[in-house]
Amino acid sequence: MDSRYKEITDSFADQCRQLKITLTDRQIQDFIIFYEYLSEQNKVMNLTAITDCREVFEKHFLDSLSIVNIVDMSRIETLIDVGTGAGFPGLPLKIAFPHLKVVLLDSLNKRIRFLNQLIEKLQYTGITAVHGRAEEFARDKGEREKFDLCVSRAVANLSSLSEYCLPFVKTGGSFVSYKSVEIEEEMNDAKGAVMLLGGKIAEKKDFFLPQSSLPRSLVLIRKIKPTPGKYPRKAGTPTKEPLGRKTDRKNM
Repeated sequence: MDSRYKEITDSFADQCRQLKITLTDRQIQDFIIFYEYLSEQNKVMNLTAITDCREVFEKHFLDSLSIVNIVDMSRIETLIDVGTGAGFPGLPLKIAFPHLKVVLLDSLNKRIRFLNQLIEKLQYTGITAVHGRAEEFARDKGEREKFDLCVSRAVANLSSLSEYCLPFVKTGGSFVSYKSVEIEEEMNDAKGAVMLLGGKIAEKKDFFLPQSSLPRSLVLIRKIKPTPGKYPRKAGTPTKEPLGRKTDRKNM
């Protein structure tokens, strides 16, 4: 293991243990490879505003893994990360839970090229980076209502995210949105949209990352019935015209 990172990776491993995640030396090394390639490529393309090594390990890697506060990952087999960006949270979850079959979806091809090169560096199987919009990819019969879990750290309101994400989730599965704190109003506004899409807001978990003052929230939405075929709507509409307004409720 690279001694340059020992203090940071020892702290990271300890933080993970507090989440009841035990990482092998190989997994720690894979996180280092991820960090180094992210840092290298970020010089030529905009992948992340967070570049300090310690902050990447905490605010990207550890934050991605914090989903264990609300989901038992040992029970998940298939996962899609919608709006994955530089691979968060989907790729850290694959590193920590190698049994997962993961799809990383993003609408910017340069990010997908970065992720495919990184996956090749890591020599991983069972993970695919796909260039596409959620509104279009969710209409592929091979991908729709296929996944045990959909995750997203994308910056969008919960109504819009639910329309992008719930169509991918099989009935009985879940969608988890990574959020900052104080989102009660956003959750309340999203209830109608979530119901329209076949889901139910099941739980919100507020917490601090281990050994950190960084407050975080996870919103867990259960898929209780199939999403109507008309959703998601055409590209851009879920963001411009979020579901759940009074005019939509007559369709519920």
